[in-house]
Amino acid sequence: MSGWTYLFLAILSEILASSALKASQGFSRFLPSLVVVGGYGLAFYFLSLSLKTVPLSLAYAVWAGVGTAAIALIGAFFFGEAISPKGWLGIALVAAGVVLIRLGD
Repeated sequence: MSGWTYLFLAILSEILASSALKASQGFSRFLPSLVVVGGYGLAFYFLSLSLKTVPLSLAYAVWAGVGTAAIALIGAFFFGEAISPKGWLGIALVAAGVVLIRLGD
């Protein structure tokens, strides 16, 4: 698999783990807590594999940016969390930043 595929898997794992973190209710619910630990473990494992071919600065910026924007959207759509107009602008800027970083590669 390519480094970008591993990075995509790392992002998906991190998104799953972060979403389960809210559902774990402070690690008081077993199954969501298990998903948190496993998801973050997989995220770092896949991130480490991606670093064999993707530069650290690029991989981490994309991983953090896409993960942050995705979690903000999941919070809004699945957990009913409000996003202000400035928040939406921030998500758009993060997305634009990831695109610019990727185009510069």
